[in-house]
Amino acid sequence: MPETKEIFDTIIVGSGPAGLTAAIYNIRAALKTVVIAGNQPGGQLTITTYVDNYPGFPTGIGGVKLMMDMQAQVKNLGGEIRQGLVKEIQKKDGVFEVCFNDESILKAKSVIVTTGASAKWLGLPNEKELVGRGVSGCATCDGMFFKDKIVAVVGGGDTACEDAVFLTRFANKVILIHRRDKFRAAPMEQSKVFENNKIETLWNTEVEEIIGKDKLEAIKIINNQTKEEKEIQINGLFMAIGHDPATQFIKDLVELKETGQVVVGKNQNYPTMTNVEGLFAAGDCADDVYRQAIVAAGNGCKAAIDAQHWLENQEA
Repeated sequence: MPETKEIFDTIIVGSGPAGLTAAIYNIRAALKTVVIAGNQPGGQLTITTYVDNYPGFPTGIGGVKLMMDMQAQVKNLGGEIRQGLVKEIQKKDGVFEVCFNDESILKAKSVIVTTGASAKWLGLPNEKELVGRGVSGCATCDGMFFKDKIVAVVGGGDTACEDAVFLTRFANKVILIHRRDKFRAAPMEQSKVFENNKIETLWNTEVEEIIGKDKLEAIKIINNQTKEEKEIQINGLFMAIGHDPATQFIKDLVELKETGQVVVGKNQNYPTMTNVEGLFAAGDCADDVYRQAIVAAGNGCKAAIDAQHWLENQEA
């Protein structure tokens, strides 16, 4: 697809809850809008087997089904969803050029970036295959499925300590695995771990192997000081070693936090706008605190309304 002469009012890069919600609002505002789906249409929810904390579904809903329904809603409203990987965004003479890996270009008056973030993984064999079958990157999302079970959390920062404490609401035992001999978490978060008798901390320990075929059965761990190895039976394994926001493609255009999230909120009139006029961001690519689908959807709505108001003010 070569460079097109048509100019969209808004191009939304990303097709998770934030991007699709933004599309719904912009389409209903009669803005010429297109969604770029990327290499994981639907975002992280497509690797979440079951969602029961999204309002409106009294018995829960599958992650893939939820995202398929959101996509269908966008299309039923007359919206367009295109496949493609964006390699960079440029702004020339007040118009955004969204450049794709295949060298094609789309142009727009405004852009909403909703590319999300992904949990960092250990990179072990069998790890990705067991996501949703005992392995998870989100304790808040999946913790309740491990009532009266034994689970492990990998990490040593604030998130790891918070996740470990949170999981004690459901699990009989939580094993906190940290590769160093002390936590990086804030003292208050550490205290909560040390004071909780459901949590066992394994220092200087790393996960060496994830065991299971149809579901997680056990992990093999190694003490990186003594080199002692052992296998422990667990029902759930939660990664809490950080998230990678998908923002590298705009690192030369907008301001990013040290952790990679897009900085928004410096313009009080448009809280979701970046330091670049007309470029907005929502969802996990800008949020390093909540990382929840409902929050991403809400922020996608805010970004769409901000973009709409900004476009109106450009024409005034």
